[in-house]
Amino acid sequence: MAQQQQQQTVKKNLPNGMKFVLGGMAGMGATMIVQPLDLVKTRMQISGAGSGKKEFRNTFHCMQTVVSREGPFGLYQGIGAALLRQATYTTSRLGVYTYLNDAYKVHFQKDPSVAASMGMGVIAGACGAFVGTPAEVALIRMASDGRLPIAERRNYNNVFNALTRITREEGLTTLWRGSLPTMGRAMVVNMSQLASYSQFKTYFRTGPLKMEEGIKLQFAASMLSGLLTTITSMPLDMAKTRIQNQKYVDGKPEYRGTLEVLGRVARHEGIFALWKGFTPYYCRLGPHTVLTFIFLEQLNQMYYKYILGSESKGSGL
Repeated sequence: MAQQQQQQTVKKNLPNGMKFVLGGMAGMGATMIVQPLDLVKTRMQISGAGSGKKEFRNTFHCMQTVVSREGPFGLYQGIGAALLRQATYTTSRLGVYTYLNDAYKVHFQKDPSVAASMGMGVIAGACGAFVGTPAEVALIRMASDGRLPIAERRNYNNVFNALTRITREEGLTTLWRGSLPTMGRAMVVNMSQLASYSQFKTYFRTGPLKMEEGIKLQFAASMLSGLLTTITSMPLDMAKTRIQNQKYVDGKPEYRGTLEVLGRVARHEGIFALWKGFTPYYCRLGPHTVLTFIFLEQLNQMYYKYILGSESKGSGL
């Protein structure tokens, strides 16, 4: 009888593999909504590259320009690469973090401290970013293609065509171009996001506002966490975008590395240019975090209800 009950309990637990799958699906669902802001952020970051000339007045001018030149669907240019990035980066990041989190609890017999969570976030972010860099490279190129002169456009048909052509025309290692700044950004993002989100959530729940657990609490905490994460990670995101979109002249790259990008941008375009595209980046990062968690909770509930035939026990994150 006890053995039968134990088997039933095991049956009703969410399989580890499904945690990764549902995490990736949640990230992809959120990306479908915020992709226009990501494209605008990318366009604003690469505007002025080389010449230092300001191409867009603000976020709304950039969005208006894209729609007028490329049509409404131009805002979703590179959506295939964006979804592939979520399928690789988000799944890997959540998988590694969950594994490290569980290993910590088993080894130390207690919940991870804030410092430990930050450390695990750094490792998970680096691993996820490395796996997701090829999709990131394809995404940056596809999102920026529409602003180039017709003769210079790469005209990738889709994300798989982009990956194939990049490998054939520029070599396999090009798929990991900008992997170091990408990983650096992901490490900062995950460290800032995981630690600050937890602290903001605790403050709103136990502080003067006394907010109850739910979507409102998650929204408030994630938006403030997104603001902090945006401020700390934007310069690295700028460097990543410029390096991944650079072209080679006479076999020489436009930039030698992250520090050169940051120095050149600050020198030619002004120090605040390192935060160019701040509004769409923040508007993307905050809602994307909120939507990812909301979708994840809903997907978990549906899996428990329709597959396991029981009530949801939460996302486990």
